[in-house]
Amino acid sequence: MQNTEAVWRIVEDKQPRYAELSDRVWGTPELNYAEHRSAAAHAEMLQAEGFKVSTGIAGIPTAVMGEAGEDGPVIAILGEYDALPGLSQEAGVAEHRPIEAGGTGHGCGHNLLGSASLLAAAAVKDYLAANGLKGRVRYYGCPAEEGGSAKGFMVRDGAFDDVDIAICWHPAAFSGVNKPRSLACMEVDFSFTGRSSHAAAAPHLGRSALDAVELMNVGVNYMREHMPSHARIHYALQDAGGIAPNVVQGRARVRYLVRSLTMAEVLALLERVKKIAEGASLMTETSVVHRVLSADAELVGNVPLEQAMEDNFLRLGPPRFDDADKAFAAQIQATLTKDEIDAAYRRAGMPPQPGEALAERLVPLSAPEPAGIGSTDVGTVSWKVPTVQARGATYAIGTPGHSWQLVAQGKAPAAHKGLEHVAKVMAGTALDLLQNPELLARAKADHAARTADMPDVFPIPKDVPPPLDMAAGH
Repeated sequence: MQNTEAVWRIVEDKQPRYAELSDRVWGTPELNYAEHRSAAAHAEMLQAEGFKVSTGIAGIPTAVMGEAGEDGPVIAILGEYDALPGLSQEAGVAEHRPIEAGGTGHGCGHNLLGSASLLAAAAVKDYLAANGLKGRVRYYGCPAEEGGSAKGFMVRDGAFDDVDIAICWHPAAFSGVNKPRSLACMEVDFSFTGRSSHAAAAPHLGRSALDAVELMNVGVNYMREHMPSHARIHYALQDAGGIAPNVVQGRARVRYLVRSLTMAEVLALLERVKKIAEGASLMTETSVVHRVLSADAELVGNVPLEQAMEDNFLRLGPPRFDDADKAFAAQIQATLTKDEIDAAYRRAGMPPQPGEALAERLVPLSAPEPAGIGSTDVGTVSWKVPTVQARGATYAIGTPGHSWQLVAQGKAPAAHKGLEHVAKVMAGTALDLLQNPELLARAKADHAARTADMPDVFPIPKDVPPPLDMAAGH
């Protein structure tokens, strides 16, 4: 306990600078693979902290890594800093007030995510140096989690080959160990090519690529009746072929995101989606090609790591917020529906508490499985090395992910308090692993047992490069 409290004090001392880093990233939100200013800010902080810094990891310009220490186990702490489109929002106001029409914003809290992870890594580095302890701590600055699967490309390129344990977290309404449950997914573009013509004078000479996209979407909608209830398929039109209705569109592109509980299920569903695309191509006498953009494996759990992280949560206790924090959170809740607030409790597996705007209680490991799950490229890391994640309370209960309300809270004092709280948990967990070889061995044994019978299905095909043009829409 004494060692844990010492690393917590380091976190407390450093926290103001990392709150500033988080705000800096919040203020320059950048999309998948275009996070140049955010990556540079993290690299500058790593250099200032005395880490050995590497950039361009896995050929990705916005992926950075900092390492400190020598010999001993390698503990990786993972950070992110990518934003989302269409979520520009002024900070600290409980009304929809975009800074820039159609601009980007940190609607998933990744400005906080990367900053807290780097803070935890820096605190562990300082503790090891001050006490002459063996062990290495690495901070991985990972771009493009929001559909870009950068961690998957980093795993494929060998960036995690010598890592013993990976630790991560995500902003949330409640604090606790993240249940290792996620959907595997694959993101694919389908591009149709037809033949343009005058829509009135010579429609018979045209072959509409947009018609092909529409027929594909209808076909996939009919497919939904005949797939597992836990599977999800989403799509978004990337290129409608133009804005003139009097021209038969000679090109069109649609992006599909296929999800299910396992990568094997995703690949099986994707084959069916491909057949539907081919059918739409035949019906419209167009051609179609597909391009895999990204893919994430499902999360692999690890009981020893989850218990070690829960022990740190219990030692630290829940985060604490002041009256001003709660008042602003209540204002945010006033913009939400009762269903949104109730859904937050169901997702966390926590009983509702009237009048609760910010969560000053922990979600126990024994809580029910979460209701409603997404995908994360941390899943691919968890196939490679034993991995554990935390959830850190940083915003009002009920705040939808990927919303202006979440962006509005991204620089709030409550978010900074949550950043510090979860950094302490991650630093304490890392320290436990570095000082307890038996815990490290149990975590590795658990991982080996869980992955022994896993199918050899890597989520990203070997010939697929990182989609560095993703933010530009190709």
